Amino acid sequence: MTNIPPTPSASPPASLSRRSFLARSGLIGCSLAASPLLTPVSFAAAPWDTRLVVIILRGGMDAIDVVQPYGDPAYAGLRQTLLGGPQNGAADLDGFFALHPALAPLMPLWRAEQLGFVQAVSTPYRNKRSHFDGQDLLEAGTPGLHQRRDGWLNRLLQVTPGVEARTAFAIGQGEMKLLQGAAPVSDWSPDAEIALSPQAERLAGLMMEGDPLFHAALAEALDLADSAKADAAAGRAGTTGQGPRRAPPHQRIASYAAQQMRGESRIAAFSINGWDTHNRQKGALTRALRRLSETILTLHGDLGPTIWDKTAVVAMTEFGRTVRENGTGGTDHGTGGAMVLAGGAIRGGRVYGHWPGLTEAALFDRRDLMPTGDVRAQMGWIMRGMIGTDHQAISDVIFPGVEMGSDPGLVRR
Repeated sequence: MTNIPPTPSASPPASLSRRSFLARSGLIGCSLAASPLLTPVSFAAAPWDTRLVVIILRGGMDAIDVVQPYGDPAYAGLRQTLLGGPQNGAADLDGFFALHPALAPLMPLWRAEQLGFVQAVSTPYRNKRSHFDGQDLLEAGTPGLHQRRDGWLNRLLQVTPGVEARTAFAIGQGEMKLLQGAAPVSDWSPDAEIALSPQAERLAGLMMEGDPLFHAALAEALDLADSAKADAAAGRAGTTGQGPRRAPPHQRIASYAAQQMRGESRIAAFSINGWDTHNRQKGALTRALRRLSETILTLHGDLGPTIWDKTAVVAMTEFGRTVRENGTGGTDHGTGGAMVLAGGAIRGGRVYGHWPGLTEAALFDRRDLMPTGDVRAQMGWIMRGMIGTDHQAISDVIFPGVEMGSDPGLVRR
């Protein structure tokens, strides 16, 4: 993979304030609004017949707004403006959980048992709730920070003989750490005009880290800019007679991934941004979930039924969010989160995991959803079921030190 310069590990100088950074970097106005904040999609060819798609949901997806525990007696008291459930337009899943309305297009997959969820899961990351550290640990797959420089998905390839790299199609605009390492992989990303480099985006994010309102505002600006830019490009194509409107970036990535996996590629990994919902969560989460829904449906349609039946799509996030709303219609960084599973190889139609409850005594630090499962263990069982990866390789190499526990049965046999 392309060598990426190391990202800043220390805090920016105190003399460089957020305001001066924004002013000096020209981030106010159109320059900031032009940044698409895309990451590349990475591929690897491998000697097995199933397909695996891993999607990193960057920003901390709110598990209890996506898969809403309306059957929990404490739920209604924690969510007022964000209260979900069937009475507020959510689709009932099993009499206890309901699905956010923005994911309603996926309900046919749920009924076909090709869509599922794992609730109350997390990495071993606790307490500091930093996006950057949380994502680093999620992609490294190790119990502590800064222990390894390679990613767990690359280590899967390292223990699999016969892995080959795909041809590199273009230079990516970001990095997927979970695929960095000794095993050969290649990167591709859709054409996009970049006004803010990945390094500048990361520096801006680091500067906003201690201020949720500033950080959420930055994330929302980039998110809205991406949508607006895609809409504008589509509008230009539609009004100038240059052919059909161009799909937005997340759909182009999914379509390209499907195209490659109809051939020799067996693994694809990419990310979807926009999950940091400190304020005005109702609108921001709806937009992010629509992108996720469109991504999954694009994979479903473009893979075709034969390949889809052999595919597992796994979406995971660095941490969840607080169970209580804050004063700006949003939620803050939390702990326990959720995984989204899709594909014909997934045993869907159910919500997996052990639900801890939402009473104050049941919460982590009396503020977050208590994690009762490890995303690494869930992913390990998916690898074992999809690829036949050796149990010891999973717990010793891919996810060092992980406690696998019993098989949750996420994959069809």
